Amino acid sequence: MRTAEIKRRYLAHFEANGHTVVPSAPLPAIDDPNLLFINAGMVQFVPFFLGQRTPPYQRAVSVQKCIRTPDIDEVGKTSRHGTFFQMNGNFSFGDYFKAGAIPLAWELSTKPVEQGGFGLDPERIWATVYLDDDEAIDIWRQTGMPAERIVRRGKKDNFWSMGIPGPAGPCSELFYDRGPTYGAEGGPEVDEDRYMEFWNLVFMQYEITDVKSKEDFTIVGDLPAKNIDTGMGLERIASILQGVDNLYEIDEVRPILSRAAELTGKTYGAHSGHAANQSHPDDVRLRVIADHVRTALMLIGDGIVPSNEGRGYVLRRIMRRAIRAMRLLGWQAPALPELLPVARDCMAPSYPELAEEFGRISTYAYAEEDAFLSTLRAGTTILDTAITDTKTAGGSTLTGAQAFQLHDTYGFPIDLTLEIAAEQGLQVDQEGFRRLMADQRARAKADAAARKTGHADLSAYRAVLDAGGPVEFTGYAEVSRESRIRAVLGGGASVAAAGEGEFVELILDATPFYAEGGGQQADTGLINVGAGQVEVVDVQQPIPGLIVHKARVVRGEVRAGEAGFAEIDVTRRKAISRSHTATHLIHQTMRHFLGESATQAGSLNAPGRLRFDFNTPGAVPQAVLHDVEQQVNEVLLRDLEVHAFITSQEEARRLGAMALFGEKYGDEVRVVEVGDYARELCGGTHVSRSGQLGLVKVLSESSIGSGVRRVEALVGIDAFGFLAKEHLLVSRLAELFRVPGDQVAERVEQTVTALRDAEKELEKLRAQMVLGGAAALASGAKDLRGVAYVGTEAPEGAAGNDVRTLAQEIRGKIDPARPAVVAVASRANGKASLIVAINAAAKGRGLSAADLVKGALSGRGGGNADLAQGGGVPADQVSALLVAVEKAVGDAA
Repeated sequence: MRTAEIKRRYLAHFEANGHTVVPSAPLPAIDDPNLLFINAGMVQFVPFFLGQRTPPYQRAVSVQKCIRTPDIDEVGKTSRHGTFFQMNGNFSFGDYFKAGAIPLAWELSTKPVEQGGFGLDPERIWATVYLDDDEAIDIWRQTGMPAERIVRRGKKDNFWSMGIPGPAGPCSELFYDRGPTYGAEGGPEVDEDRYMEFWNLVFMQYEITDVKSKEDFTIVGDLPAKNIDTGMGLERIASILQGVDNLYEIDEVRPILSRAAELTGKTYGAHSGHAANQSHPDDVRLRVIADHVRTALMLIGDGIVPSNEGRGYVLRRIMRRAIRAMRLLGWQAPALPELLPVARDCMAPSYPELAEEFGRISTYAYAEEDAFLSTLRAGTTILDTAITDTKTAGGSTLTGAQAFQLHDTYGFPIDLTLEIAAEQGLQVDQEGFRRLMADQRARAKADAAARKTGHADLSAYRAVLDAGGPVEFTGYAEVSRESRIRAVLGGGASVAAAGEGEFVELILDATPFYAEGGGQQADTGLINVGAGQVEVVDVQQPIPGLIVHKARVVRGEVRAGEAGFAEIDVTRRKAISRSHTATHLIHQTMRHFLGESATQAGSLNAPGRLRFDFNTPGAVPQAVLHDVEQQVNEVLLRDLEVHAFITSQEEARRLGAMALFGEKYGDEVRVVEVGDYARELCGGTHVSRSGQLGLVKVLSESSIGSGVRRVEALVGIDAFGFLAKEHLLVSRLAELFRVPGDQVAERVEQTVTALRDAEKELEKLRAQMVLGGAAALASGAKDLRGVAYVGTEAPEGAAGNDVRTLAQEIRGKIDPARPAVVAVASRANGKASLIVAINAAAKGRGLSAADLVKGALSGRGGGNADLAQGGGVPADQVSALLVAVEKAVGDAA
C-alpha cells in the first residue's frame, strides 16, 4: 500500500466518523516562538488545548508535515531516524475520550484492506498503557486485545506533556510485531525494534505544574474538558504495510536512495533491525542523501530558502550534508538536478503543489548547490595551503583554529577536513575545534535566549479574552465608532483607572484600529472617554482575537467599563492603505516579469512608502525594474476596483488567489482583488480603487540575503514629492552643463570619465615627480660609520604607494655592496608616516627596517627586516622621525 494511499485511508476513516479534515500547517512554526518548524501533529492545535482559542470543530483529523533536527547526526546510522516525517493525527476537543479513541484506532488498524482499513493482523498488535490506567486496559480488552499483549509502563514511556505547565495525561501506544527476524520475543518492553510503535493515543485529562523533566512534574488535578491527541507515524505504518525493513525502504524514500546509489556506483542493501551496518559507511551516506534531499524539497516547497540564520540555515545545513555525502561517495558533478526530481515524483502524489511549484523549488536548490560547490573549491584551496604550511614547519596536526576557520568562514565541513588531512598523513586537533564550536554555540544560545519570547506571561490578556470574547474589528468599514472600555492594563495587570501622562493598554469591545500584522503598520489615533482622552501610539494582537491599544493618557483619566469614542488617524490610514495596495500590485507584477518563483518573503506598508521582499535567485535588471514600475502605474491609470471578500481556502485556491508561504490561514480567508489584475489572501486595509494610489515610484532594489531581494518604493504624494525634487536637480544640472534635461546623464557620465582620466594623469605626474630625485638622493647619501644613509621627506600629497616606491628606488640606486638605509617620511591628513628600506649588506651589519621604524615610532609600525612602515603621529614630527632613524643607524653601525 503506497504512502499516499495510507494517508487517504486515514483521513477518510476519521472523516466518516465525524472529524473535520484540517490541512497540514506549513512547516515553519509561525505561531510558536519556541519552534523553528512544526514538529508534531498537535502543534497547530495547541491554542485549543491551552484554552487560548475556541476550536471551530469538536473533532479534527490531519496529516501534518513535520521536521525534527535534534537527531540530525543520527540520520542514516539507524533505520528509523529522519528529519522530515508525516504525522497522522485525530483530535477530540472535549468530545469523545478513551472509549472513543481506542476503538477508532483499533478499527482502522485491523479492518480489511478491501473495506478501507489497513488490514493489520490483530494477533500481532500490542498495546502499552500508563501504570495505573485501568480504564484504558478495560477498553482494550473490550476490543478483543488479550491481557498478555497489554503492557503497563511508567511516566517515561506512557505519560505525555508539552514540557511546560498545562494539560497532560497518560497515553496508550500501539506496537506491531514484525517477527523474530527483528529481535527477541516478549513485547515492546523487551525489544522496540522488533515491536515497532506506530500509533500513540494521548488522553489529556490532567493539569500539571512544576515540570522539571519528562518524569518529574506535579499533577494539580483533573481538567474539566478532556481532550484526545493522537499521532500515527506515517512513515512507520508505511514500512509495516509495505513489508519493508525501515523508513528508507518506503516508496517515498527508496527511489531517491536508489538513484544516489546508481550515480555513485555504490550498492545499497537493506539491513534488518534498528541499527544500520556500521561497517558499511556508504549505506549511511546514501541514507543521509535520501532523507535530506526529501527534506530540502519539502522545506523549499513551504517557502523556506537557504540562508545563514534560522530556518534558512537549517535548510542550508541539510542540503550541504546531502551534497557533501554525494562527493564523499565519489560524485563530483552537481547532484541535486539528478536527485530532486526523483524526490518530487515520490512526494507529489501526496502534495501535488510540489510538482506545480517545482520550477521555483529547483531554482533555489540548484543555485544553493552551485554556491556550495564553489565554497568547497575555495575551502579546498585554503586547506591545501594549511596542509603545506604545517608540513613545511615539520608539524603533524592542523590546529583546531584552522579547522574552525574553514568551517565557520568558508562553510567547509569538518568531516571533509578530517578526510583530506588524513589523506596527507596529518591529524586535526578535534578537541580544539569542538571547543571553538562549543564557544560559538554558547554565544548563539545566549543571544537567542536574550531575544526569545518563549511562553511569555499572557495571563492578563487571556483573562480579558475569556471574560469578553474576541474584540470585533470594524476598521474595514469605518474609521471611528462608539465603544466600551473593556479593560485597562498597566504593567501587565488589570488596573481600575489610569491618569494623565500614564502609558496603558486598552481593550475595547469593538475597534476601528488596525493591529499591526501582515506587514502593515498599526493605526494611530485618539480615544475620548468622558472628559479624558488617550493617544493611541500602537496596536497589537498579543493573542489571537484580542486587539490591544497601547496608549498615553493625554487628558483626564480613563476607567474600565466607561464608554468611549475611538477615532483613527484617517490621513495615516489612507497613506498606509495606498502602500498596501501598491505592494499587491508590485508582487503580481514581479511574478509577471520574473516568473512564479518571485514570491513574497516579507513586506512593510507604512504611510507613503513600502518595502517588498521577494524570493529570486539573482539581482533584478534595471530594465525589468523600469518595466515593473511602468506596468504598475498603468494599472493605476485603469482605476480598477479594489474588492475584498470572505471565502473558503479551497475556493480561494480555485480562483487563483496568491497565499504567502509560511502564513497560517483559517478555514475562511479574506481575498483582496485589484480588478482582474491581482488577487491575494490578505487581512490588511486597502484603497477602494487603484487610481487612488496616484503614483508608484520604485527607488531601489538590493539583496538582503541569499536568494532574497528587496524593493523599496514610494506611493502617492510621497512619490510625487520625490519626483519633484529629482526634477529640480535635473533642471539645475542642465543649467550648469548647458544641455537639455534629457542629455544631463550623458554629460555627467562624460564629465566623470574625464575626471577619472585626469586623476590617473595626475597620479602619473606625482609619481614621476616623487621618483625623479631618487638618483640625486642616492648619490648624496651620508656615510654613518660605513653605512650609506638617506633621510628625506616625500613631496606633500604623495600617495602611500609612491612613497614606498621612492624608498625602494633610492635603495636600488646605491651600490649593493655598500650597507644602505633609506628613510622616507611623508605628511597626509595632518599625520606623519615613515617608511624604511634597507639592503642585504645592511642586514648583514645587524640592521632591521622593522626595528628602526618601531624605534622611531615608540613601538608602532610593522613590516620585516627589508621594508617596514608606520605612522599615526602628528605631521609636525616628520623631521624628528628622520633624525631618530639617523641616530639609531649611527649608534648601531
